[in-house]
Amino acid sequence: MKHNILCVGETLMRFSTQVGTHFYDTTKLNLHYGGAEANVAINLSSLGHQTTYFTKVPDNQLGHSAIRHTQKYGVNASEVLFGGSRMGAYYVESGAGPRASKVIYDRANSSISEMKISEVDVDALLEGKTMLHITGITAALSEDSREMTKELMKKAHEKDITVNFDVNYRSKLWTIEECKIFLQDVLPYVDYLSAGKRDAITFFGVPEIEEQENELDYYYQKMNEMYPNIKIFYSTLRNVISATHNTLQGTFWKAGVTYYSKVQNMDHIIDRIGGGDAFAAGVLHGILEGKDPEYTINFATAFSSLKHTVNGDVSPFSVEETEKTMTADASVER
Repeated sequence: MKHNILCVGETLMRFSTQVGTHFYDTTKLNLHYGGAEANVAINLSSLGHQTTYFTKVPDNQLGHSAIRHTQKYGVNASEVLFGGSRMGAYYVESGAGPRASKVIYDRANSSISEMKISEVDVDALLEGKTMLHITGITAALSEDSREMTKELMKKAHEKDITVNFDVNYRSKLWTIEECKIFLQDVLPYVDYLSAGKRDAITFFGVPEIEEQENELDYYYQKMNEMYPNIKIFYSTLRNVISATHNTLQGTFWKAGVTYYSKVQNMDHIIDRIGGGDAFAAGVLHGILEGKDPEYTINFATAFSSLKHTVNGDVSPFSVEETEKTMTADASVER
């Protein structure tokens, strides 16, 4: 079956300091385009899948440059709307050693946050699509964006289009209570969910248990009992040793069994932003290709670890490169 994955969200401009430079002292910033759903669309396209991206950006050079960035990776952006006053942006002070990265958002009144639901033809947008990928970030942008997200998920479910949802909670965009209410409305439409222990406790109300080995079995099982329509759960376990040295392990739950990936030791991180989106794309790749859970979770974790080695928001690596990372070291290829 030929798949066409629809990803819906906000494209942002990211301005990052040079590593080793404080905000107070910076004289230049690196510009990257990104956004949770745009990153997943690009990553899946890099892995050979047909993807379509929908957003709204201003009808100016910045807006068109952002969409061209998405298109250069092979993503279909023909559904994008142009209009509104501005692109959302955020600023990153790149961390190093014990100093964590810092983020300042400047996304109020962006084109998509002010987009009215009446501008979106949901049925036309879903036509010919086999999967919808969307996150809680998009729902948090505005009331209209929340309604659009809900309507897309509901209609996709009614049309038997697979719905993949990433909670991706951002406290600077909405409250825990607002997110809880939204999740209660849309989770009955979800097939695959990116959510871990913290989400289970915070948004699902799952009682916390004493920390133990394989505790995710418990949290995934409890979330599935509440929403048996959700067939797959996935998330990562990250150990932050320093801003430039993390370990990463992927987890994948299906049919009552939790699978754990090999631990990726990332001891020279170049850019962490977009790692979660690369992981989500890797999981979806495994599912779409009909791979077994062991392969899927190891592929997703390797694909995410590769993202940490390059600047920018996306993981432009191929299936072959990722599969080598699953098993091989970093020796020079000749």
